[in-house]
Amino acid sequence: MPQPPNLQKMLADAQAMLAAQQEAQEALKSERVEASAGGGMVKVTLTGDLRIEALTIDPDAVDPEDVEMLQDLVLAATNEALRQAVELQEKAMAGASGAGGFDPMEALQGLGLGDALGIGPAHPGGAPGGLPGGGAGGAGLNRAARRAAAKKNR
Repeated sequence: MPQPPNLQKMLADAQAMLAAQQEAQEALKSERVEASAGGGMVKVTLTGDLRIEALTIDPDAVDPEDVEMLQDLVLAATNEALRQAVELQEKAMAGASGAGGFDPMEALQGLGLGDALGIGPAHPGGAPGGLPGGGAGGAGLNRAARRAAAKKNR
């Protein structure tokens, strides 16, 4: 017979993961990424929490006859800086979760709820849906659905 899940450990793992993610988010505020466009004529600096910290435009990039080019350079630099900052965030959050971190899907499986939510293989000895006590005639159905099916079969 399989061991019941250790709910205290699951809760502790989840709390540790949340704390690590909050720390990573705080650390991101002090991280900086910089991107440029037009050969460095426009530079954008973002923090790791996606706040624009600086925008530098070389005076040579300012041409009153071609404002659209300047707009395109600002957009290109900003989008590249955003891409880099999001990549930085993803790395920080992946590190906060850790290789052996809390996996919510695994926790649901451990509680026998994974199959009920369509996650993973069926548990041996249980009903489809991973819940104990299932059987012929009501496999995978909730109580109301089983009653409706029983009425229909009368």
